Amino acid sequence: MKKKHMKKNSRSIYKSRAIVTAKTAMLIYSAIVIAFVVGACHVLAAGDPIATVNNLSNFIFSLIRAIGLILLGLGIMQVGLSLKSHDPSQRANGFLTLAGGIIITFTKEILNMIVG
Repeated sequence: MKKKHMKKNSRSIYKSRAIVTAKTAMLIYSAIVIAFVVGACHVLAAGDPIATVNNLSNFIFSLIRAIGLILLGLGIMQVGLSLKSHDPSQRANGFLTLAGGIIITFTKEILNMIVG
C-alpha cells in the first residue's frame, strides 16, 4: 500500500513542479511584455528626413558588411581546411564562399560605382 502512495505522491510532485515552472515562465513573459508596453515612447524625427534615411541606409549597409566579413572568414577557413585534407570539393566551396564574402562586404562600394 505504501508503494502506491509513494508513486502517486511522486507524480504529483513532478506535476506541481511543472505547474510552478510554467507559471514562472508565464510571469516572466508577462513582465517583459508589460515592460515593453509601458516603456514605449513616441519617436519623432527631428531635422532633415533625408539625413534620417541616410543614417538608416548606413546602418543597414554596416550590417551587410558584417555578414560579408563573417562569410569571408568562413571562406578562408574552408580553403585552409581543404588544403590540409586535400579535398577538392571543399576547396571549391571555400573559394565560392570567399568570393561571395568579398562581394557582400563591398556591396555599398559596388552599388555606388554602378550608380555613379
